[in-house]
Amino acid sequence: MWAKVESGSVTKIYTRPTQVTIGNTQYPRNIFELWTSSELEAIGIYEVEEDNTNLKDQGYYFNTNQSFTFASGKVTATYGTATAMSLNDTGSGETLVRGLKYRYKADINNQAASLLSNHDWMSIREAEGGTDMPSDIKTWRASVRTKANSMCTQIDNASDVDALKALYTYNTATPPVRPLGEFPAEPS
Repeated sequence: MWAKVESGSVTKIYTRPTQVTIGNTQYPRNIFELWTSSELEAIGIYEVEEDNTNLKDQGYYFNTNQSFTFASGKVTATYGTATAMSLNDTGSGETLVRGLKYRYKADINNQAASLLSNHDWMSIREAEGGTDMPSDIKTWRASVRTKANSMCTQIDNASDVDALKALYTYNTATPPVRPLGEFPAEPS
């Protein structure tokens, strides 16, 4: 990413190489790749240094747009303070906005449903008076439902956005584990 600097202020941002006109001179887009930093700076184009200090995970936070400043011969892009997304639903009716807890629990329940769907036909067959489902499949299906309920309880118990995020963060153990856990493996 590059910035055009005029009179000590950033006036334009280039997210990719593009043709530029400065004064009466038109430059081809390949100057961004072929010219040195010094050559670009001589015509007022600076490479942007990103400061991601305030950038937070977009699955849990609303980040501000970047702001660009020029100082000491360099352009820096920074983010403002991120705002945590709501854990709980807000509004009602047509203005209802689902919170993170609702969305993450829905995801867990969808994962469980997807896992169980491979053997639903066995459950239907057994319920309609056909062949019994194998006991290892029954036990596994029960453990998937139990694990989904446990995961949803952990999500409900998260006190803030960082606590919710921590449930999904894998540690450095071998193999890596996350506090939320995993669904049980299907019997072979």
